[in-house]
Amino acid sequence: MAVGLLPDPYYWWEAGAMFDLMVQYWYYTGDDSYNEVVTQGLLAQISEDKDFMPINQTKTEGNDDQAFWAFAAMSAAELNFPDPPAKQPSWLALAQAVFNEQAHRWDTTRCGGGLRWQIFTWNKGYEYKNSISNGGFFQLAARLARYTGNQTYADWAEKTWDWMETTPLITQQYNIYDGADMSNNCTVPIKLEWTYNVGTFLMGASNMYNYQLGGNIMQEVACEPQVSCNNDQPSFKAYLSRWMAATTQMAPFTTQDIMPKLQASAQGAAKQCSGAPNGGTTCGRTWNTATWDGKLGVGEQMSALSIIQSNLISKVAAPVTADKGGTSKGNPSAGAGTNTNPTPADPILTRKVTMGDKAGAGILTAVVLGGLLGSTWWISFGN
Repeated sequence: MAVGLLPDPYYWWEAGAMFDLMVQYWYYTGDDSYNEVVTQGLLAQISEDKDFMPINQTKTEGNDDQAFWAFAAMSAAELNFPDPPAKQPSWLALAQAVFNEQAHRWDTTRCGGGLRWQIFTWNKGYEYKNSISNGGFFQLAARLARYTGNQTYADWAEKTWDWMETTPLITQQYNIYDGADMSNNCTVPIKLEWTYNVGTFLMGASNMYNYQLGGNIMQEVACEPQVSCNNDQPSFKAYLSRWMAATTQMAPFTTQDIMPKLQASAQGAAKQCSGAPNGGTTCGRTWNTATWDGKLGVGEQMSALSIIQSNLISKVAAPVTADKGGTSKGNPSAGAGTNTNPTPADPILTRKVTMGDKAGAGILTAVVLGGLLGSTWWISFGN
């Protein structure tokens, strides 16, 4: 029996799923006693083209089968499973090879798009478009988007999801049916529901959520994705970073929501300051990509410095006030010309503040802060 296969009656795809499970076993337990066997098994099922299209499967391999092997490689990349030998393709490269091949197989001849179940014309199922093949492609694209930060993968994930929604394969209640025959343009679904169909779309959707939020990484959504930021806009995240951090001092109840975003954004910014010219002191703009994006300027430097130092907010004292530690002396008439007295205010604005006033203002301020935090997440951390 060839290395990397299970004995009959088990199909090729399930061996790939098993190796994925063994990668996760190592991740959860730290037990590396099976790692060598797992690596041998995975690498034994690649072809000369450095993909999961081995000669022993050329007569029967389907898109869903290939996806399960790609999942194993993707897990190995994501979980930092020990790399293959130097002359072998990396785990990430193997997953990318499967993605590229399946993207090339996207079929618009019927049903408006989607992947066929089978790869080869002679196999039963070539005229069938099923949820596990398309869900596998969706999941792989989403995980690659999250891992690499490459928008192209995210675009394919969205394209696949959008296509599924044009078919009866996924309902408004998120029932996911097995598939549909192409002879009727995929309009009549086979209403079998399998757990792994729901699972693959759940995995893909969660990775897309994480990618679109940048894993809580800040993004100037009005210009970064389109690469249209002008000279001013790259600095805007510097101010948001500063003011989000300061908000945790003024309203401590916001800390648990704000700090994970500042921490993740700082890590992303640090990566954008790595691999750049000038010994890694030049920082890029797109914090949700793992390597320097080639952008540089005053705004990029300010934003990187601001987000990184904002993570020190818990280690410093809150800002002082005039009657609590402040030493700077004021002049209420400054800017008023020759008028030496402040402009009289309405008595309602100068009366003594009561405890009831403070309580009401506190409640109102908390509500407003909650709304502003929500809009901040929406504008700066993705849709």
